[in-house]
Amino acid sequence: MITLTENAINAVGRFIAGSDKPTAGLRIEVTDGGCSGLQYGLKLEDNQNEEDTVIDCGSVKVFVGPDSMPMLDGMSVDFIDSLEGSGFKFSNPNAVKSCACGTSFNTCS
Repeated sequence: MITLTENAINAVGRFIAGSDKPTAGLRIEVTDGGCSGLQYGLKLEDNQNEEDTVIDCGSVKVFVGPDSMPMLDGMSVDFIDSLEGSGFKFSNPNAVKSCACGTSFNTCS
């Protein structure tokens, strides 16, 4: 299961409210790239795919495709807003190594 902190839920809610089109929820996915080999992707979705795992996080629905779910299971997503910057922070127990930026990871040692 993937969890979003209250800060993350509030941030996604603000992005949904500011969207130009109707939004059903937030897609979290894993794609190739980044300095560690894999990277997190976030985007607002207007509908879910049939094969998605749908996670109800209060006022936000999270959609995760079947290829990404094994690498994200157990992950927590927070939203940090500080003087140094703001953005989503991922705590993923499946990541064996991560880069300094925190958005790239690998599941192999």
